[in-house]
Amino acid sequence: MNESAAIGLSGYKYADIVTAYLRMLRRRAVAAAGHSLDAVVLGRPIRFVDNDAKQDRAAQDTLAGCARAAGFRHVEFQFEPIAAAFDYERTIAREESVLVIDVGGGTADFTVIRLGPGRRDRSARTGDILANNGIHLAGTNFDSRLNMSWVMPILGYRTVGTEDRVVPSHVYFDLSTWHRINLLYVPKFTGTLRELRVFIADPRTYRRLVHVIERQLGHELLGRTEAAKIALSQRADAKLDLGAIEAGLMVNGTRAELIDLLGAMLAQLVDVAKATVSAAGLDTADVSTLYFTGGSSGMGALRDSFAKAFPDSRVVVGDLLGSVVSGLAIEAGRCFGTR
Repeated sequence: MNESAAIGLSGYKYADIVTAYLRMLRRRAVAAAGHSLDAVVLGRPIRFVDNDAKQDRAAQDTLAGCARAAGFRHVEFQFEPIAAAFDYERTIAREESVLVIDVGGGTADFTVIRLGPGRRDRSARTGDILANNGIHLAGTNFDSRLNMSWVMPILGYRTVGTEDRVVPSHVYFDLSTWHRINLLYVPKFTGTLRELRVFIADPRTYRRLVHVIERQLGHELLGRTEAAKIALSQRADAKLDLGAIEAGLMVNGTRAELIDLLGAMLAQLVDVAKATVSAAGLDTADVSTLYFTGGSSGMGALRDSFAKAFPDSRVVVGDLLGSVVSGLAIEAGRCFGTR
């Protein structure tokens, strides 16, 4: 979080951006509550940083510092899938062994936890939490993979130009990666864009690429891809309207293509989930419920992959965007009471 982020053509420290955001949230919360608020429970992924406990702790400490700078005196953290589990627990009438599958934009997090009416009012829940795991593989990775396959070819990706040279791929990877798109909009990239001309034999394709960069359409294209990904949970094919590039320009995406393109990623997520269950000392058959949360869990192909791997488990889809927040409120009540 000490690194910088590009907003427009200006650079800002991530910590300053996070602090400003938390300050705004606190101000709105105080206005809604009608009294001062000095304590907060923040959600966090299982891992901020993969395979580096020291850096992971440093990231949490930085976030805590941002919260204090925003005006919170008391700061606690809870893993987001555990928070989602607490929200789900309010709805059940019997004890369950639950695998929480929280797949958002940047991370996929897993928790195996025992839930039930007799447990929800306990002051401490550490004994109910059997295992946690997480990986930096989620919605933005899905979008990037689909965008590279569906949209980038019409901008010249994998085309062959003069002297049988294949166009360099790094521009297309950046243009398909949410946090790297703005790097292509800086003035110094103009020279690189000009150099790509010799690699792209079709002048129309090159003009499209230039148009996307000059009009800063990268995030819009990824948004179109994300919308198609969501639509394919409900139907077999979806059209991506790319009229912002060229009047009448459309590409088609199918559910079969999505499953093929994302199959290896989804299998990797299932493997991590199975490892989490094993770490909890359980077999897949011991998991009574698969509880899905996080925006990317809305993708039918993702839920189907887990349902096949856990055939004895009941599938429950929670509030994909709200369950973690509701669970954090429950945790805040446990941590801070009625302060």
